[in-house]
Amino acid sequence: MKLVVRVIEAKNLPPTDPNGLSDPYVRLQLGKQRHKTKVIKKCLNPRWDEEFSFRVDDLNEELVISVMDEDKFFNDDFVGQLKVPMSLVFEEEIKSLGTAWYSLQPKTKKIKNKEAGEIRLSIYFQQKNAAVDSYGNGDQLSHPRKSADGATDSPSRSSAASSSSSPSREETTSSKEEKSSAQKTLTGRIAQIFNKGSSDMPSTPSRRSIDSEQFEIIKEEVSEIKTEDALSNKTFEEAMSKIQSADQESEIPSNFSGGLLVDQHYMTAPKDLNTLLFSTDSNFLKSLAEVQGSTELQVGPWKFENGGDCLKRLVSYTKAPSKLIKAVKAFEEHTYLKADGKNFAVLASVSTPEVMYGSTFKVELLYLITPGPELPSGEQCSHLVISWRMNFLQSTMMKGMIENGARQGMKESFDQYATLLSQMVKPVDMKDLSSSKEQALASLQAEPQSDWKLAVQYFANFIVLSTVLMGLYVLVHIWLSAPSTIQGLEFVGLDLPDSVGELVVCAVLVLQCERMLGLISRFIQARAQKGSDHGIKAQGDGWLLTVALIEGSNLASVDSSAFSDPYVVFTCNGKTRTSSIKFQKSNPLWNEIFEFDAMDDPPSVLDVEVYDFDGPFDEAVSLGHAEINFLKANISDLADIWVPLEGKLALACQSKLHLRIYLDNTRGANVAKDYLSKMEKEVGKKINLRSPQTNSAFQKLFGLPPEEFLINDFTCHLKRKMPLQGRLFLSARIIGFHANLFGNKTKFFFLWEDIEDIQVIPATFSSMGSPVVVITLRPGRGMDARHGARTQDEQGRLKFHFQSFVSFNVAHRTIMALCKARSLSPEQKVQLVEEESETKTLASEESGTFLGMHDVSMSEIHSCTFPIPASFFMEIFSGRELDRRVMEKSGCLNYSYTPWVSEDKEVFERAIYYKFEKRVSRYKGEVTSTQQRSPLPDGKGWLVEEVMNFHGIPLGDYFSVHLRYQVEDLPAKAKGCKVVVAYGVEWLKSTKHQKRITKNIVQNLQERLNLMSTVAERELVAK
Repeated sequence: MKLVVRVIEAKNLPPTDPNGLSDPYVRLQLGKQRHKTKVIKKCLNPRWDEEFSFRVDDLNEELVISVMDEDKFFNDDFVGQLKVPMSLVFEEEIKSLGTAWYSLQPKTKKIKNKEAGEIRLSIYFQQKNAAVDSYGNGDQLSHPRKSADGATDSPSRSSAASSSSSPSREETTSSKEEKSSAQKTLTGRIAQIFNKGSSDMPSTPSRRSIDSEQFEIIKEEVSEIKTEDALSNKTFEEAMSKIQSADQESEIPSNFSGGLLVDQHYMTAPKDLNTLLFSTDSNFLKSLAEVQGSTELQVGPWKFENGGDCLKRLVSYTKAPSKLIKAVKAFEEHTYLKADGKNFAVLASVSTPEVMYGSTFKVELLYLITPGPELPSGEQCSHLVISWRMNFLQSTMMKGMIENGARQGMKESFDQYATLLSQMVKPVDMKDLSSSKEQALASLQAEPQSDWKLAVQYFANFIVLSTVLMGLYVLVHIWLSAPSTIQGLEFVGLDLPDSVGELVVCAVLVLQCERMLGLISRFIQARAQKGSDHGIKAQGDGWLLTVALIEGSNLASVDSSAFSDPYVVFTCNGKTRTSSIKFQKSNPLWNEIFEFDAMDDPPSVLDVEVYDFDGPFDEAVSLGHAEINFLKANISDLADIWVPLEGKLALACQSKLHLRIYLDNTRGANVAKDYLSKMEKEVGKKINLRSPQTNSAFQKLFGLPPEEFLINDFTCHLKRKMPLQGRLFLSARIIGFHANLFGNKTKFFFLWEDIEDIQVIPATFSSMGSPVVVITLRPGRGMDARHGARTQDEQGRLKFHFQSFVSFNVAHRTIMALCKARSLSPEQKVQLVEEESETKTLASEESGTFLGMHDVSMSEIHSCTFPIPASFFMEIFSGRELDRRVMEKSGCLNYSYTPWVSEDKEVFERAIYYKFEKRVSRYKGEVTSTQQRSPLPDGKGWLVEEVMNFHGIPLGDYFSVHLRYQVEDLPAKAKGCKVVVAYGVEWLKSTKHQKRITKNIVQNLQERLNLMSTVAERELVAK
């Protein structure tokens, strides 16, 4: 016979190490057979969940289970032990003791009262003609009676241990006794099979006397298990009600790492879908077994374990044979992880012990049922997600083959699962939901607001009433009283207060009038601030964001009236939308729609800020704020969501906003190609589009939405206390790092918008001869990734150090290009454009006639004279060595040019290219320029005109700079030439910052031209 022992977990183990913890493992011994579990480090409540089997030849033997504490330098410490006679297990009708808690006993009777903790075990016999749950639910067997009753864990049990028994019987038994026992084994087994209830079995008196007390205790506890089983049967509805009342807002578990098997919305309430899939009275499992060809389906009842904290059931069936394997027995243990009436999470642990290596692994499935988006018809919608993973109980070289086989089998099985479920419950097509966006938004009607009605509501307060009454009182007083005589410093038309009382009254009247005027100005300003216009639609092609602001709940009040005047500001990708102001409301109703025009970059975060309006000249008070992260939220879940607000006032009042958010991409599959082509210009290197499989693996690694795509990845080291080798992943919205070193996984990511600064530290010995890229985040940002940061300063800014890139230049250019595209605000981009454009106007030349410069307004910016002829000065535009030296000394790197080519008679043209030094531009922008050279009409000089285009800088495509160099000879007596430089800015795209940018261009051009003149004069005179 085969004995199966499943070691599940232990609790309340005594600490044996100086740190107050232990490194426990379990040692099992039956005769000469020994097994041991893995070691759980630094834990007093370990969970092993491992299974072992023993061959039983003598029912007089006992199973010795010892819990030990691992010690690397000394002998392992003893924690507690348990002894179970084989005859006790065999005499059970179902050959099983079930799954139960056992009290561990100390090694000697002197310390018998010492608490040694408890261990949870499942012990049962597995016979050749009996199907047994191989993953440890030993109370579900093929025995007819037990299969009908289902299975459950028992309450805590205790067992006495013998202090005089030896840990290993073989060490105290002679070889003759072993041979005698072996000869009697077959006879004893046959006799016990036919005489299970007899207590007259021959046995060794010494052994039985030792364990008689323990035998009786365990036997009594087995009877208690049966009683508990009979009492724990409840209907599914009662079980759901109990677990819902006990659910203390636990978190919904994350999807398993193996991938998604089912991800579908269904037109039914979450509670109804949960009943269909998991109710004992449901026929879904029976129908599924018929579709998949499974037989011998046995579904156990739901039962509470661990004092009613855990709801479980057991399911067994025989899977239909396939091309690769024969029909095998499968066992499933279903456990509810969450059930609050709206969200349900069920863990299914599947075991197939009869397949090859079946005892080394389990397949775990996670069923998540959550509320879906609201349907146009008003019906409820449920979102079902089924994910899976492999749980290897023992290490095996066949791990890859097992995972691939399980993945293929899971896909086929759950394709049938989804098909059958779709026949029972109507699935919801998400395309239909997106098309119903207009219908859902059209149903929103802004609350009609009459100015007179609002005025009455707003001005009906003590300040206004008291001011009006005081004003009427004063007017009546003026009408009744006679004119006073002029006295003191008064004169005709000026009546001053004649007493302190009159002065106080005047002051009160002035203050009341001032407050009254403030209220009137606030009301006029608030009514001028309108909300959304339902008739205006977003324009452009790209990412379209639509936000519907429905209502607010429990908004904080900062006024003495116990109400506020709230309005909401939405910010996304540097664009803002502001709602209308609601007067004197704590639960305002807006029903307003805000649409953001098409954005080239996919949005990462939507910032929501609620303010209290306090007049046009006063600073608004924040009532709360929220951040909606599109990378961590499911877009479909945002179609109807209540967003809790953060902040001191909001948390105290539990303020919330009701929003409907829709994010659409009008470019379809071309969005990745368009974005990569734009980044190629910034990086200066071809970027290949990744395959769908690569993007899918990237999304799964960091838990990103399906629209996120990988741009590039690099091997590097993350520098913390010790360098950690891994890969740096760059996408349109995040920068992430992943490492898996010796089984220790490190994974994090943060948004490009979180970055405040990027610096490069030159290579040092400590950085292994590699430059270090230091990324500094904004204060308080990226806290989910703080475990990867090297330091955190006093302001709360995290700093990440990356080094040892295989290709540092490519990695650095890519990081900088993506950072410029995402992390800089519009104001920063404008400022950088101004700085860059100033330095870009270095020394280059260009002609206006053929380049369309007549359309650009030119202004003189620089003028100087040189003691050399004009023809000599033109050497700096000749394309020879002097030309190169002047440009390089003026801050131009990699200066290159084409030969002058004749375009029309005496007009010549050439193209030049160079990069700025870092002292000129921190982004090392590139310049491509076209120059034209032609003689002046009088033949006494030259005209050089140039158009400069900039690359690799923020907003460099918004404008180009035009320069005109006019070089002419001075009169013969002066002996020299005069150079006049004019400039102009051609705006390729409109911007409200033109004046600011132009001012910076002028300032930097003047500095640049002065430097060029100095360098040119020194070089020309020296020559």
